[in-house]
Amino acid sequence: MKIWETKSGYKIIPILTRRSNVCLLTNGNQNVLIDTSIKDERNKLDKRLNDLRITHIDYLILTHTHFDHAGNARMIKEKFNSKVIVNRNGAKYLTSGDNIIPKGTNIFTRSLVYLFANKVFPKLRYEPCDYDLLVDSYLDLKECGFNAYVINTDGHTPDSMSIVVDNEIAIVGDTMFGVFKWTIMPPFAYDLKKLINSWSLLLETECSVFIPGHGSAIDRGLVEKAYFKRKELRTHPDNMLSRKLFFGSFERRSISSCTTVSRFATGVRNAIDI
Repeated sequence: MKIWETKSGYKIIPILTRRSNVCLLTNGNQNVLIDTSIKDERNKLDKRLNDLRITHIDYLILTHTHFDHAGNARMIKEKFNSKVIVNRNGAKYLTSGDNIIPKGTNIFTRSLVYLFANKVFPKLRYEPCDYDLLVDSYLDLKECGFNAYVINTDGHTPDSMSIVVDNEIAIVGDTMFGVFKWTIMPPFAYDLKKLINSWSLLLETECSVFIPGHGSAIDRGLVEKAYFKRKELRTHPDNMLSRKLFFGSFERRSISSCTTVSRFATGVRNAIDI
């Protein structure tokens, strides 16, 4: 697994990468864990931290409170006595173990949400966890020992946040999606315009690498390309070409696999894992 090192000597270490990305930010003294994956990955998460000889996690930052990011938050807090940092809009979900139901960003995922969300999401509850610090729009991490900050990057969910480290690398949760080479558009988002605005906000930093909640790291060039294409929707909202640019090739590639309800059903498992 690739380990990133910034100009201040901080290391960003991938802990889990299969179902959801979990990262450890460390300066050699303080450790910050970002996200925790799903509860089924608990043993793997624990083993990986043990293998790295991590004996303390000072802070746990949740990019948002979906089950595949906050599923093991309670375990981390209890084992390491970590302070949990979450967006204010996600506090009630974290303390109840519930999920914010998003909307789909393409024809396939919109149909999945319409057909299955109300049945599936209640089954995806995770162990409730108490929080220690709430973020409204910005949190400086200097007091935590890092030249880094947390910013609100909503769009995927109202409580989505990103962590900008040394103005070089941003850990962005599901604000971007790194599974496909042709798009950074996440398959689910409650507000597409806010999502694109969050891309713009992240591009205002000098970050060259963006680590998403799923998939591989994304370089700045791909983010710029995606943003400048999709911002056309805001300029020409009634333009069909803009609509195609906004939803991107993911929708065009998905449409052929969504012609019947039975095909929707076969995709449910993969969709809820995202």
